[in-house]
Amino acid sequence: MRILHTSDWHLGRAFHRVNMLGAQAAFIGHLVTTVREREVDAVVVSGDVYDRAVPPLAAVELFDDALHRLADLGVPTVMISGNHDSARRLGVGAGLIGRAGVHLRTDPAAAGTPVILRDDVGDVAFYGLPYLEPALVKDAFGVEKAGHEAVLAAAMDRVRADLAGRPQGTRSVVLAHAFVTGGLPSESERDITVGGVASVPAGVFDGVDYVALGHLHGCQTLTERVRYSGSPLPYSFSEADHRKTMWLVDLDAEGRLTAERIDCPVPRELARLRGTLDDLLAEPGLDRYEEAWVEATLTDPVRPADPMARLTARFPHTLSLVFAPERAPDDPDVSYARRLAGRSDQEIAEDFVAHVRGAGPDVREQGVLRDAFDAVRADGTVREVSR
Repeated sequence: MRILHTSDWHLGRAFHRVNMLGAQAAFIGHLVTTVREREVDAVVVSGDVYDRAVPPLAAVELFDDALHRLADLGVPTVMISGNHDSARRLGVGAGLIGRAGVHLRTDPAAAGTPVILRDDVGDVAFYGLPYLEPALVKDAFGVEKAGHEAVLAAAMDRVRADLAGRPQGTRSVVLAHAFVTGGLPSESERDITVGGVASVPAGVFDGVDYVALGHLHGCQTLTERVRYSGSPLPYSFSEADHRKTMWLVDLDAEGRLTAERIDCPVPRELARLRGTLDDLLAEPGLDRYEEAWVEATLTDPVRPADPMARLTARFPHTLSLVFAPERAPDDPDVSYARRLAGRSDQEIAEDFVAHVRGAGPDVREQGVLRDAFDAVRADGTVREVSR
């Protein structure tokens, strides 16, 4: 069976105020063409179809167009909801849409109920594990403590139990939306940390033939059988070095697989430039970036006059301007934002306690802070998906 694995479309998302709907539509067209020309047997979409729980109408219309075009090809599609999606909204009409061959899996309780597709040599069971927000699903999965590893392990127990009862030789594919240990994040993914832990070990998924992951935006191979497709388009300058692709996976009769990366259309190159304003404007080696989307970090000791206007004269698609004068880290003029760069909310809170009290929080107090951050994040998730 030939499977096309993609994820993290984020329909409706902009890139630094640039409307990406046209680029997203071009990707959908490329996806449909790939399915037809490469004779794909099944498409899997591993979450974050939309960028937010209540997407704009234009994004919904594009998704509707994608569903119709995939259904017209007669190629089955399996989709799950991600942490940006409203599972309930995305799953509306799933039963009817499923009759057209587009299978939406948004209910965590159905994790052990697969979509069964057949090829010339037998059945392939596709298990959809939508994003499992631990605080919301721990009771349903019977786990005592809310955590990503615990709820995913419980969901995978249901998968393995169902698979054990199927005919010998049934192959298996799991779709999951999670941060798996070993994956490299970018700046455009929403934080899903619970209890100070965001990631789960790849071993949670042992026992299946292929794991089609979503959430991280870079295409990555964690093991031969556990892979991220990444997002088809860039959504932050931290993705400037990404090669945006989909995975074309061939699964043979014994469950052995081969995988090929299929490049996605590139709307415009990304460039992260750093230096003084005069250097950026004069350096001949930067000519190649004059049509790129540019993030410029200026290292001038004093903020120059009209920097954006001068930059856009040479780089008309400059979208982000950062000021980072070359100073020692302990220089009092180093900005507050730079001092906090790369630090988690937990670390910032602990530093604040140490600053006002003269000593950092003890182990019990660290736990209280963690629980508070988890509660706020979980409450935000509940509020968003219930809209």
